[in-house]
Amino acid sequence: MNKLTAVLSYYHGDFFEKTISFLTKSPIVEKIFITAGEEINLKIPKSHTLLGEPLTSQKTIDRILSEVETELILIILKDIYIEQNALDKIVKTSELKNAGLVYSDFYEEGNGERILHPLNDYQTGSVRDDFDFGPVLLLSLPSVRNALKKYGPIPEVKFSALYDLRLKLSVDHPIYHLREPMYSIVKKNSPSAVERIFSYLDSKNQPIQREMEMVFTNHLKNIGAYINPQRLKKTSEETKRFPLEASIIIPVRNRKETIGEAIKSALSQETNFPFNIIIVDNHSTDGTTSIISNLSNKSSKLKHIIPKRTDLGIGGCWNEAINSKYCGRYAIQLDSDDLYSSKYTLQKMVDMLREENFAMVIGSYTVVNYYLREIPPGFITHEEWSDENGHNNALRINGLGAPRGFDTSLIRKIGFLNESYGEDYAMGLRISREYRIGRIYENLYLSRRWSGNSDEGLSIEEINQRDAFKDKIRTDEILFRQKINREFTLSPSPP
Repeated sequence: MNKLTAVLSYYHGDFFEKTISFLTKSPIVEKIFITAGEEINLKIPKSHTLLGEPLTSQKTIDRILSEVETELILIILKDIYIEQNALDKIVKTSELKNAGLVYSDFYEEGNGERILHPLNDYQTGSVRDDFDFGPVLLLSLPSVRNALKKYGPIPEVKFSALYDLRLKLSVDHPIYHLREPMYSIVKKNSPSAVERIFSYLDSKNQPIQREMEMVFTNHLKNIGAYINPQRLKKTSEETKRFPLEASIIIPVRNRKETIGEAIKSALSQETNFPFNIIIVDNHSTDGTTSIISNLSNKSSKLKHIIPKRTDLGIGGCWNEAINSKYCGRYAIQLDSDDLYSSKYTLQKMVDMLREENFAMVIGSYTVVNYYLREIPPGFITHEEWSDENGHNNALRINGLGAPRGFDTSLIRKIGFLNESYGEDYAMGLRISREYRIGRIYENLYLSRRWSGNSDEGLSIEEINQRDAFKDKIRTDEILFRQKINREFTLSPSPP
């Protein structure tokens, strides 16, 4: 069995002592590298202290790679407890699978409980910088060196060296998920749904995000999936007649607490063009249908659709709306538990769509609670988007923002996935592959966070299922972008 070098960061605590004790006694651990920000006095067998920057930095990773003499590197990012036979199995798996990187499921322990924490399999679209590998990674040094030789050294980064390394590894070397719990960690409070969704937008993380975008963009170039912004286009002038200029689309199922406010927000819009509101009521059973019916009797602008099909997700409801005879030239989103921030939101969205011939326009929003009081993170602009690279970076992040407006002719041709999660993201990626997307960086929308949200109280299995689905969306999109890049390269140049 190959021996390995273990790498972990120093901190003062019992688990560090336990982990170090295990590593020093393990016969397959040849050396231990301990990273530290300041001088520490440790007398630990096999160990060597690396002073300077953390494990996320290029300087530290490069130094480790230059000094390691074993073929395997075990990186430990958090407090863990691991037994010898488990470590042996991880090493054997690496050898049998000829993997560039191996990671495994684990247990979370605390308050007398031991809970399994399963992880997702890695796929082509698992390109988020926060993909969950758990805190233990086993790297193959020959694979690492091959990847860096082929795709270039790690750039001078402070926060994204490991991200850069695993993206380069993933191109030609298996990233293998061992579907067994191989170690335990101390259970800590998990972030809330809001924290999980919006953490990458926190202003204090902007330097990190800029680094991650640079690393990811280089990855897209390495795999032939980068789309040059000069090839993006705007929509053509529409000659097809529509019954009116715009439709507000509200898919809904069982939202009696909020649907009335959403409809009143839509009806309050003031525009210089005719519009309607298409509500696709997906067979509600809680009284939502009665609320919609009562309001539609008072306004001819409300179009109440109850689909014949009973298998529709939110995306399927959108397809019902945009393909109906009522739909206008532009289709503007309003979720059934959200509100527009003013009576001019619809006008501003449509103005940008029609004046710039954008295929899609995305506004900015404020996160509020059920009572419409602002809550952290507050106002969200998605200013990480840029005209030059937003369409590429969109593959790295988990969402594009709200409210969203579309050119109806185009999205009729594309169609939404019949899903209730990720359908909007998939549409945004598909459009951004080929068309320019407009952004409005002012508050147009109130995104309500409350117990009725579909992402509240999810189990780890449900979170994994959603993450894997979005990774599959990214996988498909990367394959499409690679295909059109090959076709573009092979197409004859104009005379």
